[in-house]
Amino acid sequence: MSVYSAIARPLLFRLAPETAHEMTMTMLSMTARIFGRYIKAPRGQKVLCFGVEFPHAVGLAAGMDKNAMALSAWPLMGFGFVEIGTITARAQPGNPKPRIFRLPRQRALINRMGFNNDGAEVVASRLAKWRAIGRWPRVPVGINLGKSKVTPLENAAEDYAESFRRLKDFGDYFVVNVSSPNTPGLRELQAVGHLRGILQTLARENDAQSPILIKIAPDLADEDIDDIVAVGEEAGAAGWIATNTTLNHVSVPSELDQQGGLSGGPLRERATEVVRRIASRTSRPVIGVGGISCVGCAREKLQVGASLVQIYTALIYGGPNLPRKIAEELQSKSAVSLPREGS
Repeated sequence: MSVYSAIARPLLFRLAPETAHEMTMTMLSMTARIFGRYIKAPRGQKVLCFGVEFPHAVGLAAGMDKNAMALSAWPLMGFGFVEIGTITARAQPGNPKPRIFRLPRQRALINRMGFNNDGAEVVASRLAKWRAIGRWPRVPVGINLGKSKVTPLENAAEDYAESFRRLKDFGDYFVVNVSSPNTPGLRELQAVGHLRGILQTLARENDAQSPILIKIAPDLADEDIDDIVAVGEEAGAAGWIATNTTLNHVSVPSELDQQGGLSGGPLRERATEVVRRIASRTSRPVIGVGGISCVGCAREKLQVGASLVQIYTALIYGGPNLPRKIAEELQSKSAVSLPREGS
């Protein structure tokens, strides 16, 4: 039994989930400020994906470090890349608390955070400071963009573009998040017309030709996934992230159920199905996320077509050594044929 599972996790789980998260982020932020310049990129089997070189295939999913508070600390855990956000053009507090709920038996979480973040202008300033003081991480940084809650759907494209303009100098890749279940109406932006408009607007702002990916929901019908892939390719999307959290709570005992998106173990199978479907319909890279808590879970996503994988919920249950362990075990079992490059 690890120190984390024997001591740290029981202590953290005595706290409300969001309180535990805030304490953890405070400690990681201090680590980043003090030791960030000394934290090197982890070693591993390199992956070239949408023109970006990754030290290995295992990254941190969006949602953990929404405001880039601990940017350079994540490689210390072995992460090969980091995705910050979701960030919106306008700062917003998110939904009322409590808004995170643990499901230990399922090794899962339900969250209804609602894109709480400091806003694109503040986060851009913070990223500039990390760079100026020599604490920029030695791994690729993705930036996940969402729609401000106050912005009407018909103005969504310009809202995403405003965030992108402020942040475009800092990301190795960007993600259009149109799939969180916790912002009213957001998933409607996965409709072909809305999504095409967002991507075309961002393309006009994207003078550096940064890779722009689309993060989609696991709850879409297969034919809707096909339509999103088609419009993404048409509008120049560099790839896909599959998937966001799910509204399918059939695995959750009724007495424990809460409104919000479910992540962790129960999402594993459906996320893998979505990765497989997207990969079978495009040659552009897919980042697999959902229910990855072990090397077998990661390999599963890679074998059906993912080029990279991300974890979040499993970090809470498995502890800070988990990403390094998964990455090392993936490399040590290289006899299994895994995709190593996305174009």
